[in-house]
Amino acid sequence: MRHANTIGVFLMLLGTFLCAAPASLAQNDQPSVAEAARKARQQKKSEKPIPVITNDTLEPPTAGKPEVTTPTATEPAMPGETASTSETPAPDAKAAAAPAENANKKEEEQKALEALKQQIREMKKEVDLAQRALALANEGYYSQPDFAKDTDGKAKLDAMMNELTQKKDELTQLLAKLPAGESADEPKQPAPQPQ
Repeated sequence: MRHANTIGVFLMLLGTFLCAAPASLAQNDQPSVAEAARKARQQKKSEKPIPVITNDTLEPPTAGKPEVTTPTATEPAMPGETASTSETPAPDAKAAAAPAENANKKEEEQKALEALKQQIREMKKEVDLAQRALALANEGYYSQPDFAKDTDGKAKLDAMMNELTQKKDELTQLLAKLPAGESADEPKQPAPQPQ
């Protein structure tokens, strides 16, 4: 009788499990909220970006300078004036000069940004080396049985700690100069393809 009760309970549990399994599988077929958000982000990235109009993309204003017109072949020169084309540059020259200036300015900004990133990478290396040297010095100092009597060792540790703090402060200042969204990390090199 006891064996029959055990089998009955087992069959009831098995039936419950089998009834619940299709419901849980049906729930797994629906996309999760995280998947839907991921798909929305990917779709948003694939859309064309909207161009942003800034002062850099516009032609610089010529406020305060009245435009001097020169008489053309169809317009006669005013009495007492001589026709001169060297007074103002042609509008085409202005239009060509503005993009060139913007390109030069952007190139200089890019070079300055790369130089800043290089400084940050070098400072990170210096901080890392100083931290490692301090850790080794700490280990050597505190492993001595009478380290409390070693005043020279303690002074050396304090000097190393101050140097590390200064380097961290310099790194923080350099990172503050970095524009938002920029990273100073080394560009990732593609992994070599196995042959």
